[in-house]
Amino acid sequence: MNYFGVFLKGILMGAADVVPGVSGGTIAFIAGIYDILLKSIRSINLGFISVWKKDGFKNAFEYINGFFLIALLGGILIGILTLAKLVSWLLVSNPIQTWSFFFGLILISAFHMFRQMKKQCSFFRFLFLVFGGVFAYVITMLRPLQFEFTGIAILFAGSLAICAMILPGISGSLVLIFLGMYTPMLEAVKSFQIDTLVLFLLGCVGGLLSFARLIYFFINKFRDVTLLFLSGLMLGSLPKLWPWKITVSWRIDANGELTPFLEKNLSPFEFEIVSAQPAQLGSAVIFMFCAVGLVLGLEKISKG
Repeated sequence: MNYFGVFLKGILMGAADVVPGVSGGTIAFIAGIYDILLKSIRSINLGFISVWKKDGFKNAFEYINGFFLIALLGGILIGILTLAKLVSWLLVSNPIQTWSFFFGLILISAFHMFRQMKKQCSFFRFLFLVFGGVFAYVITMLRPLQFEFTGIAILFAGSLAICAMILPGISGSLVLIFLGMYTPMLEAVKSFQIDTLVLFLLGCVGGLLSFARLIYFFINKFRDVTLLFLSGLMLGSLPKLWPWKITVSWRIDANGELTPFLEKNLSPFEFEIVSAQPAQLGSAVIFMFCAVGLVLGLEKISKG
């Protein structure tokens, strides 16, 4: 296995996890490492300890596909730590083009996942696509909660966010926004607050070890309907990524700064009238097609 390639894919996953609405699990699926990731995480259990005692650490390390996990997690951490500031800056300086890119990314990713089905989509299976879309839409449209930035809240946020991060279609960042923890955690990453990051990481480990087993079970036993549900999750999250939106209400974050609380989607033409700003439709379409090209390129590389 090309572990440097796995590392680069991890960087892309980390970059995706910074963005509200984009899941690192989606990138893993497109890059062709999703099943390996779930299987490797699932193998971190009591069997790992048994192999260690019986055959030594080297065999136990191979049992959990350790080099793969280190390369991937290293890339994810590098992606989050190095690209958090860049993504934050792009969302402020070029919001329409940035959101357009992510919109195109999720749209083509849903199509990519839909094509992985082994059997034809029946009406019954189509219901799973609809259910996934409705579920994601409701989640993305809920009013954000207001959790206090405490140790327990950070652990809880980490456990929920990591579940979303490995689930294609639902973004860990989106979960943090819903919990009211996105801005504080982004600031913790940018300013490298060790205590906060360690608590969040502990929450992630707990959530990851439990949730990965559940996803692995459904992927293996009910692959087609699971893929349809995940495709629905992606399509249902698209309204959150719509490039043309205005802020309806604001809130004060943990740093005492005003941040958007509720937003409303508009058509590009309505956006120009309401905001008195250009819709930049041409560049938005170009960036959407760039995202499509990126996914098709990743798909081709993963097959090669």
